[in-house]
Amino acid sequence: MKTADKTNFQWTHKHLLGLKDLSAQEIEFILDTAKGFEQISTRSIKKAPPLRGKVVVNLFFEDSTRTRTSFSLAANRLSADVVEFTMKTSSVSKGETLLDTARNLEAMGIDIVVIRHNAGGAPKLLSRSISACVVNAGDGYNEHPTQALLDCYTIRKQLGTLKGKKIAIVGDIAHSRVARSNIWAMTKLGAEVTLVGPPTLMPSAVDKLPVKISYSLDDIIGELDAINMLRIQFERMANNPFPSVREYSHYFGLTVDRMKKARPDMLVMHPGPINRGLEMESEVADGPNSVILDQVTNGIAVRMAVLYLVSQANQIVGQVKS
Repeated sequence: MKTADKTNFQWTHKHLLGLKDLSAQEIEFILDTAKGFEQISTRSIKKAPPLRGKVVVNLFFEDSTRTRTSFSLAANRLSADVVEFTMKTSSVSKGETLLDTARNLEAMGIDIVVIRHNAGGAPKLLSRSISACVVNAGDGYNEHPTQALLDCYTIRKQLGTLKGKKIAIVGDIAHSRVARSNIWAMTKLGAEVTLVGPPTLMPSAVDKLPVKISYSLDDIIGELDAINMLRIQFERMANNPFPSVREYSHYFGLTVDRMKKARPDMLVMHPGPINRGLEMESEVADGPNSVILDQVTNGIAVRMAVLYLVSQANQIVGQVKS
C-alpha cells in the first residue's frame, strides 16, 4: 500500500468538516492518498494496519445506506474498531443532546467521530467540543465532503483530470449538501460547473457561487464531460417546487432520448438513492455511460484516505503539544 507522497506537503487537518475552506492541493492530496488505498479492496484479505487500535464511531442522526456502510468498511479495512450509533436505540430518544452523547462516547476512548446530522454546522460544533477527530458525513443543507471527494475521484479516474472538464449538477440544488461540496471541490480542481434545474430548486444567492446556471438541460447536455444527477429530496420540501413529477422528468430527467444528444463518452453519475423514472430512467442508470456503482466502490478508498489522514494529523498535533 502506497499513500500519497507530495514533496514539501503535509496534511495538517485533524477534522474534515467541509471542502469550502480546503485548497486545491489539499483536495488533490486526499485523492492521491485514496489511490494508494484502492488496491486494498482487491486483496483476498482486505486489511491494512494504519488504524489498528483506533476506535471509529459512526454517529448518524439521519438514515443512510451507502455512506454509513462505506465508512464502516473503510474503518474496518484500516483495522480500526467500529462502533455503530443509531439514534432510535440511543439516549437521544430520551432527550440527550448531541454534545452530551459525543462526550460520553469520548469518555469511552474513541478516536474518530463520523457524524451525519440534520443541522448544518453540527460537525463544526462537535469539533470544538471534543478532542477526537471529526469527519462530516453530511450536515443539513451545508456539505457532504466525502461524497464530493469520491465524485471527483471517479471523474479523475475516468477522464484523467477535472481541469477544463464541463460538468453539470442537475436537479434539487436547493436542498443538496452534495451539490455544495461538489461545487467547491470541482471548481477548485479546474472544472467548469453548471447548475441545472427549475428556478424553484436553485439555492438563494446562487449568483454568488463560482458556477454557471442553466434552466434547460437540453441546451447544454451536448457539451458535457460528466453529469451528476441529484435526488429530489421531497422530505425536505414544504411545498411542491414543480407542478408534477411527470413535468419535472420531462424537462430535467435523464432519459434514453435525451442521452442521444449527449457525447457518447459522457459520464453519468448519481449520489444515490435514485428515484428511477424521475431523475433518470433505469436504462440510463444501468447503461454503458453510468459510473454510479464506480462511485460507490471508490467511496471506500476515499473514506479510507480521509480516516487515515485525520488520524495522522491528530497524532502530529498530539506530539507538538507534548
